[in-house]
Amino acid sequence: MRVMPLPLGFVFRSRAKEEKAPGADQAAVDLSKQPRDPQAPKGRPTPKRSEARSQRRSVATTPTNRKEAAKRQREERRVTMERQRQALASGDERYLPARDKGPVRRFARDFIDSRFNIAEFFLPMAVVILVLSMVRVGALQSIALLLWLIVIVLIVLDSIVTGVRLKKRLAERFPDQNKRGAVAYALMRSLQMRRLRLPKPQVKRGERP
Repeated sequence: MRVMPLPLGFVFRSRAKEEKAPGADQAAVDLSKQPRDPQAPKGRPTPKRSEARSQRRSVATTPTNRKEAAKRQREERRVTMERQRQALASGDERYLPARDKGPVRRFARDFIDSRFNIAEFFLPMAVVILVLSMVRVGALQSIALLLWLIVIVLIVLDSIVTGVRLKKRLAERFPDQNKRGAVAYALMRSLQMRRLRLPKPQVKRGERP
């Protein structure tokens, strides 16, 4: 009986298929065991759980229309204003308005709040002078006019002295920082009554800043 020889290609091909088959089957089983995110597009690897959560969160927080975006801006503005209001009362530097931020402005406020300023009594003195000037008595009207001139001169002189001293202290304390506008900022604060100042005073009178 004559035996037909097998082709060499058939032998090698069968052996190669047998060697590769277990690995391919195992890879297919491993891939089938991995959970697939239903939101992941086909043909791409499944994202990690943390990445999927962050993506869903960003999609959820993105405004879908102009009305919702405007509403969100109003809410953010309201939160910012509330934080600034609380910061003005507590002196929290993190949420203060830009004009009040920084160590230079903080020092200027403390310098004014630690001393008596004639300018802070301007409003009550102005009310007294106004009442005296309305009285139909020539002597009282003359006194009111004289008091008015005295108050103006005292406020100007006190402001000049305060500005010179503050400028000197700022140059000593902050030689390398921008001090532009700090003196004018402090003098404007000195015109306000102490309990009406914002941010609220953080030092007592007579306390060295």
